[in-house]
Amino acid sequence: MAATAVLIACLVVGIADGDTLTVRCETPVGPTSIKVRLAEIDAPEKAQAFGERSKHNLSDLCFNRSAVVVPQTTDRYGRTVAHVACGGRDANVEQVRAGMAWVYDKYVGDQLLYSVQEDARSARRGLWSDPQPIPPWEWRNARRERP
Repeated sequence: MAATAVLIACLVVGIADGDTLTVRCETPVGPTSIKVRLAEIDAPEKAQAFGERSKHNLSDLCFNRSAVVVPQTTDRYGRTVAHVACGGRDANVEQVRAGMAWVYDKYVGDQLLYSVQEDARSARRGLWSDPQPIPPWEWRNARRERP
């Protein structure tokens, strides 16, 4: 028997950054809030170039909108890693399409995301307008290595 994806209908009530949001969902035991990390992408950190723009883009797409959350796993911070559709639009893909997030090579499963990223890069959208954009995972590593 094939596994079926769990779909959770929610309302987006908070945007932390370009790849993390908070949703409020109705459950059999009442409403609950879930912190969600968008799967397969990595957005610039808030202090990084394009970090605030990425957050605003996700907010424009999802804040105060109904969302369908498809959980994949839980990360080390306890966030639900998921695919999220806001108003019928795939937020994970839309962040990459707008040049507001990278495909997260370490965790990508959907190889089609690379063509979306290449389109954004070719069009110099968002972070791709920077001649040498720094992926967030490299930016975080460089900050950790500072004395």
